[in-house]
Amino acid sequence: MSRILVVDDEPQMLKALQINLRARAYTVATAPDGRRALQEAAHNPPDAVILDLGLPEVDGMQVLHALRAWSSVPVIVLSGRADSREKVAALDAGADDYVTKPFAMNELLARLRAALRRPTSEERSDGPTRIGDHLVDLERCVVTPASQETPQVRLTPTEWRILAVLLQHPGRLVTGRQILRQVWGPTHEENTNYLRVYFAGLRRKLEPDTAHPRHLVTEPGMGYRFEP
Repeated sequence: MSRILVVDDEPQMLKALQINLRARAYTVATAPDGRRALQEAAHNPPDAVILDLGLPEVDGMQVLHALRAWSSVPVIVLSGRADSREKVAALDAGADDYVTKPFAMNELLARLRAALRRPTSEERSDGPTRIGDHLVDLERCVVTPASQETPQVRLTPTEWRILAVLLQHPGRLVTGRQILRQVWGPTHEENTNYLRVYFAGLRRKLEPDTAHPRHLVTEPGMGYRFEP
């Protein structure tokens, strides 16, 4: 049974999340501010955190930075701040996902399930990863067709570097700036057109349906996600 820490300074929101999570058999701990959230996370480590940004005393971004200093627990940011810069800042700071208030409870719960499915560093396999009808081996830089009917594909060095960033964080939203920084360097963080071109190419090569990608997913205004 997964243990979820919910951090929000709005009592009604805290109660609603607690009721909905418990109804789905999660164990729930709550905290109304950042200080108590960090204390709870340290004494009773959760399996995932739902974190509001607008907290008193210690705000959500400070909580996120503090958590990432010692924990890789999945964190879903829940905030009324819809500005894309706020979203990117939270994701760059280590959030796994970002949900804007008001939100549909079913969407939040789906994102929580996805975050909980993400393997930990101890669980990740060094073997090939399946993307569509292909097996992608990052260590050997080889793409193997999963069946005889699947055509052979070759990836460029840049495509391999982009895939490496995504596949190291399965299920986790990675910002475009983070990919650009790791693949091209810090001077290219604003060149988002690079990513549109390369992701289109990767989908043509690896996704069975490029119009409806299943594995190489774009989160508009935020970044990209590899869904196993």
